[in-house]
Amino acid sequence: MSRTAPPPIRRAVRTGPLAVTALCAAALALLAVFTTARDGAPFRLDTAALDWSVGHRSSPAGITAARAVTASGTGPYPYLCAIVAGLLAGRDPRHRLLAAAGALVFLLAGQAARYGLLAAAARPRPPKADWLTHASGFAFPSGHTTTSALAAGLLIWGLVRFGRGSHAIPGRLREVLIALLVCWAVAVGLTRIYLGVHWATDVVGGWLFAATWLGLGASFIPPGQLGRPGRARRARPSPP
Repeated sequence: MSRTAPPPIRRAVRTGPLAVTALCAAALALLAVFTTARDGAPFRLDTAALDWSVGHRSSPAGITAARAVTASGTGPYPYLCAIVAGLLAGRDPRHRLLAAAGALVFLLAGQAARYGLLAAAARPRPPKADWLTHASGFAFPSGHTTTSALAAGLLIWGLVRFGRGSHAIPGRLREVLIALLVCWAVAVGLTRIYLGVHWATDVVGGWLFAATWLGLGASFIPPGQLGRPGRARRARPSPP
């Protein structure tokens, strides 16, 4: 009698996201090394971006809008986004709660790692005379940029997982929501430059850090760990 071949074992680490993650991590490390080697001195890109921002602040409405966008990248909002992402990703009430808790822990762990890099780089912010909003602490990587990008990534994960369930979001609507989340994360980072509280490379570092952290989660967290919707198991027939 021929034996049926066993199903292939899924790899715990997915090589696709891991490769992208490695590239982002390498770029982040190089940027951090160059920034530290210069004692935090700005690059030419940094000064050019700050000069442009200072020269285009003639609109009070634009400044108010930039402050509103930048405020959405800190405080309770990103953590609420993480909870909503988990609630979207779960397949039933129990898994929704577990996924929400897991997403929140993932975001908090990313914040802890970011603070470590922040203290290690110890990069000064731009001159305070150019600030148009409150800021504190070191500059690299940008906290608002990193946090909003992580929150957007978690919400995209939640939308994708929710889209595979029984109450799937229409594909076009899901794509629009994902595009809006990406635009929000980008806008938060750009406002940090416009408001004068971060150098451009601080913002780039924040995006690279968020991409690295999200990539690590996509590479090493098992797909079903946080309540991925799946097919219902068929009941095995009872023996006669």
